[in-house]
Amino acid sequence: MDANVPDRKSWRQATQLVRGGLSRSAFAETSEGLFMTSGYVYDSAESAERAFKGEEDLFIYSRYANPTVSMFEERLALLEGAEVCRATASGMAAVFAALLSQLKSGDRVVASRALFGSCHYILAELLPRYGIETEFVDGTNLGQWEAALDRETACVFLETPSNPTLEIIELAPVAKLAHGAGARLVVDNVFATPVLQRPLELGADIVVYSTTKHIDGQGRTLGGAILTNDLDYVEAALTPILRHTGPAMSPFNAWILVKSLETLAMRVERHAANALDIATFLSQCGGLANVRYPGLPSHPQHELSSIQMSAGGSVVAFDMASGRDAAFRFINALRLVDISNNLGDAKTLVTHPATTTHQRLSAEERAKMGIGEGLVRLSVGLEDPQDIKEDLGQALKAAEV
Repeated sequence: MDANVPDRKSWRQATQLVRGGLSRSAFAETSEGLFMTSGYVYDSAESAERAFKGEEDLFIYSRYANPTVSMFEERLALLEGAEVCRATASGMAAVFAALLSQLKSGDRVVASRALFGSCHYILAELLPRYGIETEFVDGTNLGQWEAALDRETACVFLETPSNPTLEIIELAPVAKLAHGAGARLVVDNVFATPVLQRPLELGADIVVYSTTKHIDGQGRTLGGAILTNDLDYVEAALTPILRHTGPAMSPFNAWILVKSLETLAMRVERHAANALDIATFLSQCGGLANVRYPGLPSHPQHELSSIQMSAGGSVVAFDMASGRDAAFRFINALRLVDISNNLGDAKTLVTHPATTTHQRLSAEERAKMGIGEGLVRLSVGLEDPQDIKEDLGQALKAAEV
């Protein structure tokens, strides 16, 4: 290594979030450059030929790679502790590419049942159209994982914490079972973020994100990311899928995300502190059947979450005791909190999963996932928690019959 080039992997988290991946142009700009270009030029036809053969390290086309996108990828990889990061146009593009790149007709996937609605659609409906079998298990039941992974499997997919019921899955034993069945473990880490949980260190092979959520954190851009230490998988399977199907992140979105990473740790830590405060408050309110938050001792996997995560995250879920009508009255009575199906935003947001993010699932499937008609998902933002509590309190009173 050039003595003048710092070893970025040795930097501490706060430094990586500000300086990781920084690559200045000939203009020596302080802020990261925004390279809004679709293509690149070459000094000669021979140089172009070498670039396309991989014999010369040059940018070819922004569907393949772009300087701004590359800065974002390197910065997020340093934060995650991954060798490689590949950015995509959205979180669902990341999930689909991570799965499709390693699956073919006749393969088998095992997945946790508690998933985001679009993830469930890919696994339950889309992949089977192409001859790929999916078996769902209760993610918190290690016995079901053992039974499902007692034969050859190509891939294991899960979320922890899950959306929206906040189930916590113990990653290390599931990873061991997956590897014993010949499978790669793919973990959707969007609720925890790399600040609160590091799945690769717990045995996962691939981590995916919707960077639209906490990594942007201000509701501005779509984006996704796939991270791994498996360089052979990236070269042989992932890169061809991304290059030839085209789910590329735009340079502008990448630039927004690069700048957002500078404050990610501070934001996530504040989100989690506020969420614990709000969850504690809600657990003392009437009209609720339960309050779900990993940081509360009442959470079924609280002990596991305290080992696997450094904090409980930004999302709180709770069930209105009187069901859907009460949930709607509560949501409609909110004055500070906005109704939105996004999460991880600076603003506190609320949604009713049964009629939004998971509405296309049957009532039976939602019941299996613990998504009742009274379930409300709250993404706690960065406002003063006292203002959030006051708004929630008055809305709960308005929801009373």
